[in-house]
Amino acid sequence: MYDINKSILDEGAVQRDPEGYLADLPEWSEAIALELARAEGITMTEEHWQVVRFLRDRYRDNGPNCTVTEIVHDVQDRFGYTDGRRHLYQLFPGGPIVQASRIAGIPVPAYGTDPHFGSVH
Repeated sequence: MYDINKSILDEGAVQRDPEGYLADLPEWSEAIALELARAEGITMTEEHWQVVRFLRDRYRDNGPNCTVTEIVHDVQDRFGYTDGRRHLYQLFPGGPIVQASRIAGIPVPAYGTDPHFGSVH
């Protein structure tokens, strides 16, 4: 659970919103991504980095205007290889869009927590 008091008292702490996403996109770095991935139980490989960088680039280029369906299709087409979503869920068992977005430090697209769109919650 998000604790606003900890954020206020520790000004050097990375600021996150109540869902655990970075509150300010410029704060993200690959070192922060590694920390976030560790907290998610993920050891980052080059395949993980490719998905994370793709999501960040896509968000930078399109902002929050993309639908989760478009993002799922783009990620699956680009990184799903022959196993499609199964491969992406092997990389990000918490959901290829939700978990990868959290590690990438970007907001999950609208309706991204719907179980049909890359979330297991």
